[in-house]
Amino acid sequence: MKLEDLAGRCGEWLRGSGPESDIVISSRIRLARNLADFPFIRQCDDKDRGAIERTLCDAVHDEKRLADVTYVDVNDLPSVDRQFLVERQLISRELADAHGPRGVAINEGEKFSLMINEEDHLRIQVMNSGLDLKSTWEDINRIDDLIEEHVTYAFHDDLGYLTACPTNVGTGMRVSVMLHLPALVITRQIEKVFRSLQKINLAVRGLYGEGSQAMGDFYQISNQITLGRSEDELITQVAEVIPAMIDYERKAREFLIKESQTDLHDKISRDYGTLCSAQKISSEETMMLLSSVRMGVNLGLIKDIEIPVINQLFIHTQPAHLQKLRGTELDTANRNKERALYLQQHLKRETDGEAEHN
Repeated sequence: MKLEDLAGRCGEWLRGSGPESDIVISSRIRLARNLADFPFIRQCDDKDRGAIERTLCDAVHDEKRLADVTYVDVNDLPSVDRQFLVERQLISRELADAHGPRGVAINEGEKFSLMINEEDHLRIQVMNSGLDLKSTWEDINRIDDLIEEHVTYAFHDDLGYLTACPTNVGTGMRVSVMLHLPALVITRQIEKVFRSLQKINLAVRGLYGEGSQAMGDFYQISNQITLGRSEDELITQVAEVIPAMIDYERKAREFLIKESQTDLHDKISRDYGTLCSAQKISSEETMMLLSSVRMGVNLGLIKDIEIPVINQLFIHTQPAHLQKLRGTELDTANRNKERALYLQQHLKRETDGEAEHN
């Protein structure tokens, strides 16, 4: 599997086929693990990092039940390829920006990735489309058990799994659900909702996790602390609040339709028109307009494009993806032109296809 092959297709979490996928983009669970025989990453030199990478890479390759996994040496990648993997949600910004031996193992369907030498020695993550935390937990628990057959994790009988960050000690688990909440943003209810989440120790982050902005009205809701709580308790904590979030967003959409359907339809149609006709467009504006159009499709106000296409455009119009798809490095001005052309080509294809179908 080559990165160029990934660029032209859609990962599992973007398919828009899971439960509640009009609002819930994906469910993700991440586990932080460290090897018992090595210090934490911040205390490692390059020799230690190299030994950790070899140990974990061998464990993945030796595990026959993980046969569809490709290993990528992140240290040898050019910056555009590292950014590509971040945009794809396969590695974190921390792993992309780190130094020394490090890598990622990615399965064929991009359902899971194993990051080596990020903040911890190993970060396992599984992502599924829509609201599906149960299957996500079953998948990641199986992968964790398979790897543990080959290595010894740093574990304390009282504290649980030992991690570089104290907030991850215990299960080492981060449970997160990515939501698309444009109506709550438009009706200015979003801050009120987030204050309520923070009171129950749930974190709100942007599209690319900690420290990122909420581009395209995407928000990740996740647990903040793991110590003293079991895996089931952490999953339940997040799972119990998401239905209320979905309900808030749906009611906000209903309010917009009831109070100002004509104005809403006009705005969404104009946004769609801009995406179809712009000669140059930034990544930020594209995300904003696609967010509007995605809501319009789900509300039945736009009928000639499918949600999986919109989901894919969110990612394929990001800077590194555009460059991988075009096969060349582009400066900002040329990216803005290529992005506009890419949008025109794909939205026109969808519109023409619908017209032929009708």
